[in-house]
Amino acid sequence: MNYQETLDYLFSRLPMFQRVGNTAFKKDLSNTIRLATILDNPQDKFKSIHVAGTNGKGSVSHSLASILQEQGYKVGLYTSPHLVDFRERVRINGEVIIEKYVVDFVAKHQDDFNEIQPSFFEWTVALAFNYFASEKVDFAVIETGLGGRLDSTNIITPILSVITNISYDHQSILGDTLELIGAEKAGIIKTGIPVVIGQDSGIRAVFEQKALQEKAPIYFSESDNANLPEFELKGSYQKANLLTILKSCEVLSDYIKLDDKSIINGLKSVTTNTGLRGRWETLSTTPLTICDTGHNVEGIKAIVNQLKSIPHNKLHFIITVVNDKDISAILKLLPTRASYYVSEAKIPRALKKEALLDLMKENGLNGNIYNTIKDAIQSAQKTANQDDFIFIGGSTFTVAEALEIF
Repeated sequence: MNYQETLDYLFSRLPMFQRVGNTAFKKDLSNTIRLATILDNPQDKFKSIHVAGTNGKGSVSHSLASILQEQGYKVGLYTSPHLVDFRERVRINGEVIIEKYVVDFVAKHQDDFNEIQPSFFEWTVALAFNYFASEKVDFAVIETGLGGRLDSTNIITPILSVITNISYDHQSILGDTLELIGAEKAGIIKTGIPVVIGQDSGIRAVFEQKALQEKAPIYFSESDNANLPEFELKGSYQKANLLTILKSCEVLSDYIKLDDKSIINGLKSVTTNTGLRGRWETLSTTPLTICDTGHNVEGIKAIVNQLKSIPHNKLHFIITVVNDKDISAILKLLPTRASYYVSEAKIPRALKKEALLDLMKENGLNGNIYNTIKDAIQSAQKTANQDDFIFIGGSTFTVAEALEIF
């Protein structure tokens, strides 16, 4: 199989949460452990940093990788989901994994996949860990996919655990209270391993109890800092992420060589060093067009607050959502005076555009349906004046398709 045939095989044979939802989520680590055993436990052959959280874990993971790169380390980075190219999930010093490695890995272990029947995420974690071990990275920053305790990445023993924040998302899997969700995320806290907790979600005791149980040193990011360094990632919500990153660096510096210059340079060069995209990213300036991957209640709150701070005449909002989110709660947050361009992403989890528009009308939001995201974007571009503002979001998949178009 060539690279495209390999991806087609994986997409068709292995369930992928981002596409089909809860049916792809495995509620134990047995498959991942079996794969790791076959690969001679590659996760034990490099130092790692583990990052979980409801929002911000992608920004924090990429930023920590950027800082470690500036220090001169060879740094692996595992994140999900990808936006345009599957290989975005697995990088070393910003470079995506080579196609041949993916093809050879699948060819070598295809019989194992057929026997174990891992999810798409489980085999991707195995691929990433094997790649990082074979390339002898100094560190790997590993982002959880969903939750923490039962996430496939949780077979690692990191030098630092980071939990960015806790809010409502994936309640059907993680629990319907912040305490339950926090307990699942706290599952990445390991015995004796320091943990940094980011934005205060009002459940501090959940983390303190788990850290005490594991005898793990626990640190909370500072609530404010008047002398914050320059941060390349824009969006007012990034301040909380920056505070988490800085506290993580402070703790890391007790264990590894990490100087202030590398931290400052790393924060200025996150996208260049790691390829991060889709976080309050400007796609065009005529008219101003911005996309953001925020897709749950807290993420949409942050986006709406940011929208209010951008001077503009009329807001044109391209939106799609997936069908397993708290859609009514999200729609209640959206500005009623915007013009909405309603479509659906090309995935099974997408909420049908007709159903989305009906829900939007119930919440006082007016818009029109478009067959594709591309059609919606092109219509907004034709309609918008130069002093208007086009925003593209609602789900990661809206942004993924927009990035391909732009």
